[in-house]
Amino acid sequence: MGGREFKFDPKKAALLVIDVQEYFTRPGSHAYIPSSKKIISRINGLIEAFHEIGRPVIFTRHIDVDPKNVMSRWWKDSIRSSDPLSRLNGDILIRKRKIIVKHAYDAFFKTPLERMLKRSGATQVLITGVVTHLCCETTARSAFCRDFEVFFAVDGTAAYDKRHHKAAVYNLSHGFAVPVRCSKIRRACSPCKK
Repeated sequence: MGGREFKFDPKKAALLVIDVQEYFTRPGSHAYIPSSKKIISRINGLIEAFHEIGRPVIFTRHIDVDPKNVMSRWWKDSIRSSDPLSRLNGDILIRKRKIIVKHAYDAFFKTPLERMLKRSGATQVLITGVVTHLCCETTARSAFCRDFEVFFAVDGTAAYDKRHHKAAVYNLSHGFAVPVRCSKIRRACSPCKK
């Protein structure tokens, strides 16, 4: 892929934690993603690293507002704000709460996310969370289209199926995002500590 790669710069980056809700991460939920268990500690490591260097961490929480909209009809289900499973996972580190409620796969769609990122001086975003090929991938593509350099945590995102996960990473790496490992990003943040 030659010269398409961007160099990660922690001083210009924001961490996006996409939809790490009990709905997807709690065993027993009908929408549970078994591989989500592995990513929570990695995401927590990134949250700590970003907090230590004073860079923004923004969480999203997906809530369906219309049970008749196309997404609810597609999945024959909806995540309601009154459902306890709609809360962010209790094991995720939430400091300086910046939580955006979204109603579509794309975390930028009809939310203040772009404005928040620009206000913070971020020109790069690191995408983590669930579901790799749905909300994470859509948000990555949307960020790129809004002129952000996008980094995609291959071991900090989870999907129901490895094939969907790998396909999303493969497609994103061709035209939208640089695939990265969480440990590499944490190391990059270390020299930048305040």
